[in-house]
Amino acid sequence: MRLKIPCGLRLGSRQFACAATLAAFIAPVPAQHPDTKTSAPAKPIANFTDVAEKSGLTMQQIFGGIDTKKYIIETTGTGVAIFDYDNDGWPDIFLVNGTRLESLPSGPAPRNHLYRNNHDGTFTDVTAQAGLTGTGWGQGVCVGDYDNDGWEDLYVTYYGKNRLYHNQGGVFSEVAEKAGVAGSGKAWGTGCAFVDYDRDGRLDLVVANYVDFDLATAPAPGERPTCIWKGVPVMCGPRGLPGAKNILYHNKGDGTFEDVTTKAHIDRTDGHYAFSVSTFDFDEDGWPDIFIACDSTPSILYRNNHDGTFTDVAVTAGAAFNEDGREQAGMGSTIADFNGDGHLDIFKTNFSDDTSTLYRNNGDGTFTDATSAAGLGLYTQYLGWGTMFFDFDNDGWPDLILVNGHVYPEVDSQHLGSSYKEPRILYHNNGDGTFSDISASAGAGITAVASSRGLAVGDLWNDGRLSAVISNMNSVPSLLMNQIRTPNHWIAIRTVGTKSNRDGIGARILVKTASRVLVDEVRSGSSYISNSDMRVHFGLGTATKVEWVEIRWPSGLVERFADLGVDAIRTVKEGSGTAVKTDTK
Repeated sequence: MRLKIPCGLRLGSRQFACAATLAAFIAPVPAQHPDTKTSAPAKPIANFTDVAEKSGLTMQQIFGGIDTKKYIIETTGTGVAIFDYDNDGWPDIFLVNGTRLESLPSGPAPRNHLYRNNHDGTFTDVTAQAGLTGTGWGQGVCVGDYDNDGWEDLYVTYYGKNRLYHNQGGVFSEVAEKAGVAGSGKAWGTGCAFVDYDRDGRLDLVVANYVDFDLATAPAPGERPTCIWKGVPVMCGPRGLPGAKNILYHNKGDGTFEDVTTKAHIDRTDGHYAFSVSTFDFDEDGWPDIFIACDSTPSILYRNNHDGTFTDVAVTAGAAFNEDGREQAGMGSTIADFNGDGHLDIFKTNFSDDTSTLYRNNGDGTFTDATSAAGLGLYTQYLGWGTMFFDFDNDGWPDLILVNGHVYPEVDSQHLGSSYKEPRILYHNNGDGTFSDISASAGAGITAVASSRGLAVGDLWNDGRLSAVISNMNSVPSLLMNQIRTPNHWIAIRTVGTKSNRDGIGARILVKTASRVLVDEVRSGSSYISNSDMRVHFGLGTATKVEWVEIRWPSGLVERFADLGVDAIRTVKEGSGTAVKTDTK
């Protein structure tokens, strides 16, 4: 039942637009979060503990002031990447670092860190020998083998010039200027993703930009009406600051890229103040599209027009605003088929005093805001950043993890109804289109408070247990590991393209069990300015076998792979399966 609300009706502190609904007030209410009392499940399915220190992740993540944030550049934090940099079959961890406006402690400037997986639950810092000692206002990171040489490369965004690290056998060379992807140095890069938008077999690069920001002219806290929050002077932005345009680079195949932003119509959008980038084929036409979460403006959904251009269809597709018709302050985004209908959906985190947003894919090129109906509209006090769908209990239904943290340290001293450090949220997918908040019983790694930003998930142990790596403002990172082993089965798919890009980024994967068909895609980027393990993980529940795995490669080839055993990571190579059909560009 959904009741129409008259235009302009105000309920509490919330004013609704025309045709809004009361779904938030009549939807099933999920279990409560750690700050409320609930009875714990008889048999917990999650016990996430933070094993970062034990595992060797001990770097200090520096980002802006601790007690106050004078400028917006001090608030956005950094991303995380999980990827196999040395091709030993075990995922490693890369953490972007920032800096401060005021004087730093004596010694080397804060730098990014690469941790090599030791295969025994520990990691070793190999930053220096890998050539990744970058410094500055680091922001986001994405992974992709842009030259198809079999080694994963890194792109790191900055406030300032961005950096492209070419992987040469486990040692990286910074080649952004030579490759043409450093940018002007005046932009503020945030999220990014490698994607073969024209399906020519080479990975292109999309870069989200936040604001055109200059410290020399930036307004001080309280200087403008947009620099006051709940009556308290705070850092300014993004409203009132000039928005920056997003960038699309086309891979020329010779180690360099061409800026095709204008040619591809990427700059034709009302959305700006852009953060996370999630690529997926939302309309299932075989061509990758791009969703970008934007702060304080409508979200962007770039539909691929198959001719090298894009059109922002977020408004007409129903993915620009929430169900009340309001623009939101989007931060992170993640993609999955949450309800098992075969269509990929969008989940987005937002600023405090608002809910996150779940956009259900209707299968006809449009989306419906299903946040309240799915039980995800309960919390408004948290300010969300990194988020990922991940099936932590391998029951075949993607769950959700969110990390939170405020941007204003003043919320603690001024008692503004929020906290600067906030807990994480873990939603368990009930398999019926709804979620339950199980955070209170999900372990100390979930209930712990921090001001978190980036988040990446992956099978760090190669045993089917998905873990999460989190960047925390002015603190050490977190590595959340589930101590409860599920009896459910799983399979992970690693794609190797031949005619397609070598990573198989953009490949659509179907996994058929006796009772269901599961779907996902290989993607770079996503979450909040981060990059998760690109081996696509599927929980299988009690299924002990997979009937077939079907891959729709970016090249257009569709083929099936049979006899892939469960409870293992399986590598599939383009052209080595049984062709189901072929497609043309």
